[in-house]
Amino acid sequence: MNDALTSTLRKLRLSGLTETLEVRLQEASGNRLTHAEFLELILQDELLVRQQRQIARRVKAAAFRDLKLLEDFDWSFNPSIKKNEIYDLATGRFLKQRRDVLLCGPPGTGKSHIIQAIGYQLIKLGYIVFYRSIFDVVRDFLHDEAMDGHERVMARYLKPDLLIIDDFGIKQLPKRSGEFLFEIVMRRYETRATMMTTNRPLEDWGKILGDVPTATAILDRFLHHAEIITVTGKSYRLRHRGEAPKPAKAPTGSKKNGKHSKPAKAPTGSEAEEEGQKTPKKSANQSEEV
Repeated sequence: MNDALTSTLRKLRLSGLTETLEVRLQEASGNRLTHAEFLELILQDELLVRQQRQIARRVKAAAFRDLKLLEDFDWSFNPSIKKNEIYDLATGRFLKQRRDVLLCGPPGTGKSHIIQAIGYQLIKLGYIVFYRSIFDVVRDFLHDEAMDGHERVMARYLKPDLLIIDDFGIKQLPKRSGEFLFEIVMRRYETRATMMTTNRPLEDWGKILGDVPTATAILDRFLHHAEIITVTGKSYRLRHRGEAPKPAKAPTGSKKNGKHSKPAKAPTGSEAEEEGQKTPKKSANQSEEV
């Protein structure tokens, strides 16, 4: 292929065709392809390269924490997750119906892997996806509101075909978090689909947000057309440690080397913490038990 032809293809922004043209010319000569067959091949090459680049751009814009695939998920470890139900979500049908999805379950059971894998699959189908943890959401709005950029930030949350909000319920959120989340849910309501994950019961959302009325308003809209998927089971991350700790309880105190470790604190605002405040202190010779 001569330099003049290469230059012309680049000016026409046909870089994908440039990469494969030499091979296709040899193929056309060896297989005696017609002009129409040859033209179809090189145009398909160009389309393929453009699609791959578009997917790469959209994956970058989605800001996934990790790039996950559904085929890499260990379905045998947690049989409570229905494979056909997850793959149905990956078809994007719920996006067309403008339905929301909530995945509930203890930490480590695969919620984040599943929603990011669904998001990636939907990008390959041509949809725009945006992923944020709940902490990213709060940080985005607190930072940019101080810079008078509220509407600019909100536009990033309203534009995607699918907004994914992960990790809700890990700990109590800062003041005004409920206001930001409510505005996102309200303005996407019945116009765009939203997916969320949580490891806390819905009745605890008021404590986490520090605002029960706002939490009620969020759930009222979000759950109206939502599909709720409940995940149970042990943590996949702890599968090699024998018996995994029960999700609802704090870790048992360790007796390693004859020393007693302090029990981990329960999440702020949780029932475990409230009970802990009422329990009298034990002596130093007593070990904490859950």
